Amino acid sequence: MTEWKLGQAYSHAEGLVRYDVRGSGPPLVLVHGTPWSSFNWRHVITPLADWFTVYFYDMIGYGSSEKREGQDVSLAVQNRLLAELLDHWALASPAIVGHDFGGTTVLRAHLLGQRPFRKMVLIDPVAVSPWGSPFFQLVNQNEEVFRDVPAEIHEAIVSAYVQGATYKPMTAETLAGTVAPWLGDAGQGGFYRQIAQARQQYTDEVEPLYDRILCPLLIVWGEEDAWIPLEKGRQLHAAAPHSEFATVAGAGHLVQEDEPATLLSLLLGFLATMALLVVL
Repeated sequence: MTEWKLGQAYSHAEGLVRYDVRGSGPPLVLVHGTPWSSFNWRHVITPLADWFTVYFYDMIGYGSSEKREGQDVSLAVQNRLLAELLDHWALASPAIVGHDFGGTTVLRAHLLGQRPFRKMVLIDPVAVSPWGSPFFQLVNQNEEVFRDVPAEIHEAIVSAYVQGATYKPMTAETLAGTVAPWLGDAGQGGFYRQIAQARQQYTDEVEPLYDRILCPLLIVWGEEDAWIPLEKGRQLHAAAPHSEFATVAGAGHLVQEDEPATLLSLLLGFLATMALLVVL
């Protein structure tokens, strides 16, 4: 695979945000989670672009977007960034897909920022408390220690960490593309910064509001998710009365890497009416 690049940029208060747009048709926005980037949507972007105008970006502090000392990359910022990008793209009520922290970002934009969405898909989102792995909690409380480890140890830590998100062995291509944004001085600082700024308060603020989601909602969960158990997905489904719930066999937390074809089928089936599709 050639190097993953995003061709356009938006200037945000916390730094430069990279994004791109592909395809034609009704608007569809993809929001990645942590520690991922738009690179991890690559398997579904091209086929979705046959039916939709697909907007995708790297959240501030992630991927190819700017990373710098003192930067606020918390979930409190990410939903405001999403709102700014929707205005920048002149999208009033697009369909939207959010994974992991991207799902949290979508929920916060919708429930706190009052952003309307035509349809919403949440894939293994961070949405039901408590959350955070033991490693996540360790880094959260000791950012300065991890930030200063030697570069080769840091790369080994990140590599081992991200491979736990897939059920199937992660391919060399996926591993390299996922880890690359977190290497170098800026990347290493950025990796631990985003974990250190993760706070459960950002999900606690929206969790009581899930019954207010009135747009069509599909919740997708990898049956073998070792990061966020399947039971969390069932709890979210129960809390959102108008939601549909689908599980993906043979997939862990990173469904779009483990089972992209199955995920694509679910997305097209749920979004079909927007593009006047006939899904056989």
